[in-house]
Amino acid sequence: MTLPHGLTTGTWNLDASHSEIGFTVRHAGISKVRGRFADATATVEVGHSLAETKATASIKTASFDSGDANRDAHVKGPDFFDVEQFPEITFTATSIEANGDEFDVTGDLTIKGTTKQVTIETEFNGVAVDPFGNTRAGVSGETTISRKEFGLTWNAVLEAGGVLVSDKVVISLDLAFVAAQA
Repeated sequence: MTLPHGLTTGTWNLDASHSEIGFTVRHAGISKVRGRFADATATVEVGHSLAETKATASIKTASFDSGDANRDAHVKGPDFFDVEQFPEITFTATSIEANGDEFDVTGDLTIKGTTKQVTIETEFNGVAVDPFGNTRAGVSGETTISRKEFGLTWNAVLEAGGVLVSDKVVISLDLAFVAAQA
């Protein structure tokens, strides 16, 4: 398949200051807790077709932030991300396929030393040139994973039944990429 309109071949680097990598997990069965990672890098090597396009990403687990210092310390600790032993979450795309107006980006996601194949349903948000002459492209996407499949098994049983932290985690991406200057 051809490339989305306006996307040119070459290297595109994540603009972390204009991107958000986050997730949502149900807490106590009644509310959702959101978290984000502030430190990430990603590169897309756009080929002449989607089949020739490659993408990789790395997220620093210590950059996790949910807005609550106690929760953040717990999530960064051995019960969840264990940032001392596993400082990065990585993703390497293995295929990118058009799905109507959207794209399925399938790849290997590694969390806490465990690698699983996931598919991220993405939307290409277009290309624009900013006032400083940088060519930018936007992508948003979402996937749902089982945290237990990645070794994130800590939980607590609630008095009324159920568990404190849901197994299902929704990963949400709003990403801005900048074309490398020639």
